[in-house]
Amino acid sequence: MTRLLLWRHGNTDWNAVDRVQGQTDTALNDLGREQALAAAPLLAAMRPDAIVASDLQRARDTADTLAALTGLPVGADPRLRERHYGLFQGLTSPEIAERYPAEYARWRSGDQSPGCEVESLDDMGKRMAEALQAAADANPGGTVVIATHGGAARQGMGHLLGWPTSILHTVGPLQNCHWTELRLEAGRGWRLRAHNVGVNPATTIPAGI
Repeated sequence: MTRLLLWRHGNTDWNAVDRVQGQTDTALNDLGREQALAAAPLLAAMRPDAIVASDLQRARDTADTLAALTGLPVGADPRLRERHYGLFQGLTSPEIAERYPAEYARWRSGDQSPGCEVESLDDMGKRMAEALQAAADANPGGTVVIATHGGAARQGMGHLLGWPTSILHTVGPLQNCHWTELRLEAGRGWRLRAHNVGVNPATTIPAGI
């Protein structure tokens, strides 16, 4: 059995104000670092065999907190980046709605390719699934922690599981520093075992489904 833990990065100042990050290289804030430090011991207890991260700073810095506990190196894979949001990047939702109302409406309705140079969900899912499968192939029978981004994790998960986008839209988003667990089982393929698992740094009580 091969296990993947898709771990969303910690909070950033852009998360805090609902500013679209996409592939903009933002850093963790104090809360994000606290979240990563709280989650890392739980992931370390799962005895990961490898850590792979998006090459964006917020994901890499999140992964480094786990690497400090396990002694494992952190591999970088740009395919694990968040969706490229084109002209939306750097803007808040109200700003996007004002500047690009038609494209904003398509985006919010779930259109896979809303325009404004936004990467399609299908393209994002394919590159994510390729990166996830590559990590699994490199560690057969092992546990790999993938430090990535919320939207990217959900779409990559969906491609591995063979779920259509209509189903993925019913799956709640990952909170900062929470993770999704996927297992590759012999004769059965990829299975979803848990979603949105994590810890509240103020309580250190695990939560999730």
